[in-house]
Amino acid sequence: MKVLLVNGSPHEKGCTYTALQEVANTLNRQGIRVEIFQLGNRPISGCIGCGACAKIGKCFMRDQVNEFLEKAAEADGFIFGSPVHFASGSGMMTCFMDRVFYVSFSTGVLSYKPAASVVTCRRGGATAAFDQLNKYFTVSNMPVVSSQYWNMIHGNTPEEIKKDLEGMQILRTLGNNMAWLLNCIKAGKDAGFDCPERERRIFTNYIR
Repeated sequence: MKVLLVNGSPHEKGCTYTALQEVANTLNRQGIRVEIFQLGNRPISGCIGCGACAKIGKCFMRDQVNEFLEKAAEADGFIFGSPVHFASGSGMMTCFMDRVFYVSFSTGVLSYKPAASVVTCRRGGATAAFDQLNKYFTVSNMPVVSSQYWNMIHGNTPEEIKKDLEGMQILRTLGNNMAWLLNCIKAGKDAGFDCPERERRIFTNYIR
């Protein structure tokens, strides 16, 4: 089994990476393979709502989104990490997730795979950012993995992040809970319990 962790920070080895690495180390100890997918510092365009992904199964823009979607098809779970920018996920992470999840609406590549978000901040805004990122999962048929507290950690440098002992414990607990749920899902499938059958999606427009 494999978990794909997304670093939504432009800093490859900064605070968000440090937080994700703590989760990754815990998953490794539980026998789960991991990969940290770095968004990098190249601009990522937002979704333009063209609907091309419903026809071709991927975004028409050639960038990190399609690179991730290829990897996502082989992954069993996901953790999306972001620094807090103005009490929300980073602009790059928001654009990335908008497009990834819009593609998944038609392909189902993320459906029924457990997910969690992790946010890092210097001081405030973490709760709002955490809430924002979790909403992507709850419209995508994805079990949301929790911890013993909200998945947020404080610090302005990687060294400060490591000093938030409660935050680091929260991340380790998240990793253990993700591993436990992945093993439960696998055991269920081995016993003949597969994902629920999906109804055809209904869209109700309120103004006609």
